[in-house]
Amino acid sequence: MAVKPLDDRVLVKQSEAEQTSPGGIVLPDTAREKPQRGTVKAVGPGKLLDNGERGQMSVKVGDEVFYAKFGGTEISIDREDYVILRESDLLAVLEQDSGAKKSGKKSSKKSKKK
Repeated sequence: MAVKPLDDRVLVKQSEAEQTSPGGIVLPDTAREKPQRGTVKAVGPGKLLDNGERGQMSVKVGDEVFYAKFGGTEISIDREDYVILRESDLLAVLEQDSGAKKSGKKSSKKSKKK
């Protein structure tokens, strides 16, 4: 089933809740915190501006995002949990580190003895 968000809304697949605490204790379903991270699965066309144009969305399909704890509407599609959020409810986009480092060559000047 295809879902297309309207206006400035984004469909996000929620990440799985943590199974264990930082101390290694297994958490029951009732004690797990609601995830605030997920993957963007669909993006609306953008907010309709006063001049009649559409605003450009700052996220794209596939982006990993953090969102407000109580933002959006939770839905279930084909037994998968999603949340529909306004773009303003998104807090940050995780940028993947390519692992490529800039060439950090130092200029080496040899001192000449006279």
